[in-house]
Amino acid sequence: MAVDLLLGLQWGDEGKGKIVDVLTKDYDIIARFQGGPNAGHTLEFDGIKHVLHTIPSGIFHKNAINVVGNGVVIDPVIFKKELDNLKKFDIDIKSKLLISRKAHLILPTHRLLDAASEASKGKAKIGSTLKGIGPTYMDKTGRNGMRIGDLELDDWKDKYRALANKHEAMIDFYDVDIQYDLKDLESDFCEAVEELKKLTFIDSEEYLYQAQKKGKKILAEGAQGSLLDIDFGTYPFVTSSNTTAAGACTGLGVAPNQIGDVKGIFKAYTTRVGSGPFPTELFDEDGETMGRVGNEFGATTGRPRRCGWLDLVALKYAVQINGVTVLMMMKGDVLSGFKKIKVCTAYNYKGETISHLPYNIEVENVTPIYTEMEGWKQDLTKMTSADELPKNLNAYIDFLETALEVPIKIVSVGPDRTQTIHR
Repeated sequence: MAVDLLLGLQWGDEGKGKIVDVLTKDYDIIARFQGGPNAGHTLEFDGIKHVLHTIPSGIFHKNAINVVGNGVVIDPVIFKKELDNLKKFDIDIKSKLLISRKAHLILPTHRLLDAASEASKGKAKIGSTLKGIGPTYMDKTGRNGMRIGDLELDDWKDKYRALANKHEAMIDFYDVDIQYDLKDLESDFCEAVEELKKLTFIDSEEYLYQAQKKGKKILAEGAQGSLLDIDFGTYPFVTSSNTTAAGACTGLGVAPNQIGDVKGIFKAYTTRVGSGPFPTELFDEDGETMGRVGNEFGATTGRPRRCGWLDLVALKYAVQINGVTVLMMMKGDVLSGFKKIKVCTAYNYKGETISHLPYNIEVENVTPIYTEMEGWKQDLTKMTSADELPKNLNAYIDFLETALEVPIKIVSVGPDRTQTIHR
């Protein structure tokens, strides 16, 4: 049984949490394959809004097992808060939430290192969420990291102490004013670790292999978006993991020939949180309207998202490198009321018209070339079928499908799981 993937195709915040929640009824296992608590997956149903950071978005469905894969980095303190928030929903966490022993741990000193590193960059800062993600992945690739499986060993605190001592020396090296009380942070960390140890740890690559052999349907859930990929994103303004389809293989131990559908999610416009290039960014009333109507604030950081028209050049690039087979368009309802809708179909790159994503898309090199289309006025939020969608919205969707050469099968018309139209 093939493993399907669900990926964000822009700079994150596309609405992956909602779509995983909508699709979970069709799957036995939801497996998160990369990232950490810098992600914020928002789900809304029964009048309640839920924000998950590390726990897979299928956790509210009783039929699904949720796996945190080896490619994920876990902050025990944040994880404990997520678990505490789930207690009122009567979920059998011990059997429904499984954690890979090979997943790496975010230590309190990783977060301090993150803050020190960002402070040292001044105006050149990356826009880190300061959750310790980068330093944790650095320790992982540097072969210094602590993993979930280490918590089953009697000497895990000795390993922690050695790594934390190294981190404190690195913080001193940055020579910036970072105020902290490590004893308090460590007390919270150790308390959270004890809660974490009550959960079920697994050898996730073996678990998923056996599940496939038994015919179980598996959906791999990514975090962030393709344009934040450490290799293929807008480096250095990226995250520290592989957010693309290839990351599912390394983040779960799934063989490449076992990948089935690659479901790509994008917004009907474009947003970005933090620093980095953004060719279609708007600084006018249209951009303000997108942010206000779309409630564009980071689910993890609360930071306002930068908004702009849909960048089809970047989207085609993401579709290409991921091998996307099915598309899902989010927040079409936010564009209701715009008289004209613009789509960036090419770039003026140093005086030359190009239709592919170049090495550098900083504003001094790239000017977007737009195609303008008629907008629509209708309120989409109460619509329940594709037949009800406005003519101009269907024309917009048809235009995108032709350009991307991939069908758009889902159109989201609101944040609730019921506000989802299947085409």
